[in-house]
Amino acid sequence: MGRGWKIAIGVLAGLALLLGANALVTEGETKSAEVNEPGGRILQLSGGDIQVVERGPRDAPTILLVHCFSCAINWWDGMMPRLDRTHRVIAVDMLGHGGSEKPASGYTIPNQADLVAQALAKLGARNVEAVGHSLGGSVVTALAERSPQLVERVVIVDTPPTHHEASLGLIANAAFVPVIGPALWRIKPDFSVRKGLEVAFAPGFDVPDEFVEDVNRMTYTSYHDSPSGSEDYSNEEGLDRRMKASGKPLMVLMGAEEQIVEDPAARLAEYRRVYPGTETKLIQGAGHSPNVEKPAETAALISAFMQRRLQKPEAVRGRP
Repeated sequence: MGRGWKIAIGVLAGLALLLGANALVTEGETKSAEVNEPGGRILQLSGGDIQVVERGPRDAPTILLVHCFSCAINWWDGMMPRLDRTHRVIAVDMLGHGGSEKPASGYTIPNQADLVAQALAKLGARNVEAVGHSLGGSVVTALAERSPQLVERVVIVDTPPTHHEASLGLIANAAFVPVIGPALWRIKPDFSVRKGLEVAFAPGFDVPDEFVEDVNRMTYTSYHDSPSGSEDYSNEEGLDRRMKASGKPLMVLMGAEEQIVEDPAARLAEYRRVYPGTETKLIQGAGHSPNVEKPAETAALISAFMQRRLQKPEAVRGRP
């Protein structure tokens, strides 16, 4: 074997060792909880410490807001002022996101839902309208299953019944490749994070800097394990079937210009078919995140759904 080949093999072997060592270090990284939202505070819970923001009158009907994957409480900033005038609004950072703790494990949907349940109990909140965006849609579904005494009704925003109808896109998926993924995570520039986030909106949407920072706050483990936990949960049994079994009134919203969920109108029809009486709305001019792109319309739909709780469910469900 020539000297050149020996050098090349040595370089490749060294690179492989560096990649392996980086994967071990990156995948072992953890972070403590810290307040990074105005008005935020940290709740110390048995499965991890999470950040919450609470606004509005405490004696008003309560709306719970649970964000999407790689997101944080600030994805609700456009909606919260439209809700907290007449509702008690509780927004949480899921484990591994925003200002919440980022441990080495614990990113299954049942665990995330149990942490939210602990937070609601600690805040004295019951009979909430639980609103979940994307990954949060799986969490509020599990919350309704596992802690039905806390949840009166559920709103799912751009979460398909199973993950067979969704893809995070090429850039986001590259980070899940073994060994290579941790290396890409370590060196990711902001422009690539921004590019990866573009699929979460309608084409042409200008991704805010703070959303890029939300991704950068995560650890590799929280980024890697959160969507796989959601995939395992919904593929075991679809959200539509889980919600039907819960018996909780359900509304599902989706953006008409989705880039993550395949054929959103068909997904809405699937919810209605499996769980008759589900209220659905296809929001024009929005992609995967109508809570950010169309906050006024989304907030109005969520608020109106809450107001209908005083009516008999049979009288209001079944609307297209």
